Amino acid sequence: MTADYFLFLGLFGVAFFAVSGALMGHEKSINGFGVVVVASVTALGGGTIRDLLLTQPIFWVETPSYLYSAYGAVVLTVLSIRYLPPLSNYYFILMDAAGLAIFNIMGIEKALIEGTGMIVALTMGMTTGIFGGLLRDVICREVPLVMRGDLYATACLSGGLAYAALFALDAPYAWCIFGSLITTVFIRLGSLHWGWKPNIFKKGYTPKS
Repeated sequence: MTADYFLFLGLFGVAFFAVSGALMGHEKSINGFGVVVVASVTALGGGTIRDLLLTQPIFWVETPSYLYSAYGAVVLTVLSIRYLPPLSNYYFILMDAAGLAIFNIMGIEKALIEGTGMIVALTMGMTTGIFGGLLRDVICREVPLVMRGDLYATACLSGGLAYAALFALDAPYAWCIFGSLITTVFIRLGSLHWGWKPNIFKKGYTPKS
């Protein structure tokens, strides 16, 4: 991935997650600077943790364009809420799914560039995709999406596995990106639309005391 393409993808991911954070802030009746805080944590939190784990410069400190993208997305969201008809919760779900998919790829790519193995890269993809939303939900006193019964971390992991499979098959680079994006978004939205839920333990299972 060229540096320009990586930046382009990252700016979109930051914007999508910033919008989802701003919409969550609006839903929780957070006003003023609080909305900016929630949106910024959502957009920048996962990537910050990833860079700390990889001992790399924090991406938004090294490249302030990410901050412009986040803040610009917040301003546009606030203006849309203020002057346009009420937004459906569907927009929050869609923005969050898009941000999850893009940040998953960014985490995988950055880890691979740093020379990690694929298993570490998949873990970094999940870290990048999940932790911003997790921090957002904790700040807003919500049960984090990743802890609920629908498919969130699973969607992220599935997108990573799709990337890894296509990469191993020497598929064209664009197909690795596209396959991962489609897989993550499809499973995330499909879990909400069709009620797909993970079932790790047997039904009715209760641990022994």
